[in-house]
Amino acid sequence: MGDRTLSLKYGSTSLSFKIPSDNLLGILAPGKISPPCDTVRFIESILDTPTYGPPFSEIFRRGERITLVVSDITRYTGSRVYLPILINRLNTIGVGDDDIRIVFALGIHRQHLPREHRIIIGEEIYKRVRVYDHNASDSKNLTYLGRTERGAKVELNSMVAETDKIILTGTIGFHYLAGFGGGRKSILPGVASFDSCIDAHLQVLNPPDPGGKHPKARTGVLEGNPFHEVMVQACEMLCPIFLFNTILSNDKEIVAVAAGEYISAHEHGCDLLSRDFSPELEEKADLVIVSCGGFPKDINFIQAHKCIDYAMNVLKHGGVMIILAECSDGFGNPTFLDWFKYDDLLDLEKALRKNFEINGQTAYSTMIKAGNARIILVSGLAGDDVKRMSITPAESIDQALSIAYEALGKQPSTYVIPDGGSIFPRVTRSREER
Repeated sequence: MGDRTLSLKYGSTSLSFKIPSDNLLGILAPGKISPPCDTVRFIESILDTPTYGPPFSEIFRRGERITLVVSDITRYTGSRVYLPILINRLNTIGVGDDDIRIVFALGIHRQHLPREHRIIIGEEIYKRVRVYDHNASDSKNLTYLGRTERGAKVELNSMVAETDKIILTGTIGFHYLAGFGGGRKSILPGVASFDSCIDAHLQVLNPPDPGGKHPKARTGVLEGNPFHEVMVQACEMLCPIFLFNTILSNDKEIVAVAAGEYISAHEHGCDLLSRDFSPELEEKADLVIVSCGGFPKDINFIQAHKCIDYAMNVLKHGGVMIILAECSDGFGNPTFLDWFKYDDLLDLEKALRKNFEINGQTAYSTMIKAGNARIILVSGLAGDDVKRMSITPAESIDQALSIAYEALGKQPSTYVIPDGGSIFPRVTRSREER
């Protein structure tokens, strides 16, 4: 049937390549979901009749201090669209701009540049409302609230912990540890102290005996997931929370919204996401070619790793994955590569338990995947640094394909995933066992 030409996003550009049509098992994308004809009117209607709980106008009162928690630059959520609507609604109720604050949920990510604030929330809101970057290490602006059932410390940004009401914004996506992003995750680790972030991430490891990663701390799982549970318990220590989470198309259009009571609305949004963004497949492939979906999903390797995790779900053991991730911000943390001084997975796990770092957890997960398949990375990272992760660097997608074909032959069964940061493909267990 000849070759098929495809183009995948890479940073702010795209990369084109050809693959034999006979090799292609499928191009994995969400179901066809149309955005609302009038997004503003759609959001207004959601505020009038939230997914769960009373209307927006019945929750907030004149004179209250309201803190909006907003995702950082690494997570596009549609905030420039919905923030003016939320804030204007608060104004109508009697909450003035001076009583509203925006706190960016940076977790342990770097601080924003001023222009990045404008990119996230838009010029109008930037001029009207005070904005603050959360700093996980700034003890003067942190409030201790207690500990969870498993002993995790809950210490949060004081502007969030001490406000009258919280509006928790963001987008719901898949997450390789928390099951799903969005909702409670914007609080912990989003606006938590460094120690709280560490305690929360420690939940993903089993006790030393039997060791390893907790089996429920994985993509698409909430029930029994210890990471999810510790985040929910942190939220329970706060004042009332109103959730406003979007679900986005591959083109970053708002296609659905989960709003209202933060637990039930979030769970409903996770169900919607799974329905439309988690295709069920008949078989795994020899080769998976995946793009993170461009900027900001491939802003650094730590973010890109999530795409590797999701795509690994439909790759045969010992297969080859080509991942396109520009990584314009490098690895995402200066200490990340240090963890790869451990060549053995067990040695890395022992070191992680002794001196836990969130970056070490990502390194640990990366090493697991690199041991199960050959991963080829097309990025702007230095080749020697990529090799330290037991990943093969490639300067172009054509070079990556040559390496893959050398390992697999010229006719590997192939999936292509154009937006690996948004989709979680699955092969059902019954089909895997055939």
